[in-house]
Amino acid sequence: MVINLEWFRTFKAIYETGSLTAAAQVLYISQPGVSLHLNSLEAHTGYKLFDRAARKMVPTERGKVMYNYIVEPINKLEVAEQQFQKSSKTDKATISIGMCFETFQFTLEPHLATLPFNVIIKFGDYPDMQQDLDKGLLDLIITPQKGIQANLDYRPFSKERIVLIGGAKSNTEALSDLLENKAFGEAEAWLKQQVWYSTAADMDNLKKFWHQNFFKHPDFKPNYIVPNICSIVRCLSDGVGFSIIPDFLCRDEIEAGKVKLVWAGQNVIENTLYFGTRKKTIYAHEISRIQQIFETQNL
Repeated sequence: MVINLEWFRTFKAIYETGSLTAAAQVLYISQPGVSLHLNSLEAHTGYKLFDRAARKMVPTERGKVMYNYIVEPINKLEVAEQQFQKSSKTDKATISIGMCFETFQFTLEPHLATLPFNVIIKFGDYPDMQQDLDKGLLDLIITPQKGIQANLDYRPFSKERIVLIGGAKSNTEALSDLLENKAFGEAEAWLKQQVWYSTAADMDNLKKFWHQNFFKHPDFKPNYIVPNICSIVRCLSDGVGFSIIPDFLCRDEIEAGKVKLVWAGQNVIENTLYFGTRKKTIYAHEISRIQQIFETQNL
């Protein structure tokens, strides 16, 4: 029996989504079709690749090994498929861009429909984005971290400041008095008693801000963990609570009076944002168009 590459694509989708139903939705095929592909692959390899738990497909050790073998080749094949797929009207360039979700939503999302080329957006960790850029899976990344790959260029284009914000209804008079009098220990104690918002993936901002300004690890847990920073801003708008986030992600809400800029810190934290590209690319024109959008946003 000849192995079918679609079985691997289906296996990868099940592994990453955790269920047959979700994999079927990702692949735009029926759930019975997903089951057939998986059963065929397991029969061909002679190994059980998943344990069927309640509402979840749990990879076996053999399944984990297989995923590590096939994930990168399948990703490359999918990128090749996207790059060379002919449009029904005309061929368009397709560029792949990596950035965090909030940066995409704040800057590029409103402009996507105006672009004369195809765009694939990937979210993830910055080290993973750097590796994908180096391998050719991405063409441009927006990152506050520079990698060490010799094949990549990083051009600074803006800075983000990590600040303490509060909902418009948060009473910050006591905190302002404490900060003005440089009573930072009391200010820290006051802040720890307040309502806090954060994201599971972005606790680093809170930790870094606390270390820089109070010289210790934050020994409290946020009250609310939400999916992303944009959710934090929406929750705080016209409400009560605090969070520590990049300032450009709440600029409009601060200007509208929905959110307060409470404190930039006694030791201001600024991250440089970079455009990361390969030194040689056939998409220089398209990348330049994307870069212009970011530069005009005045981050």
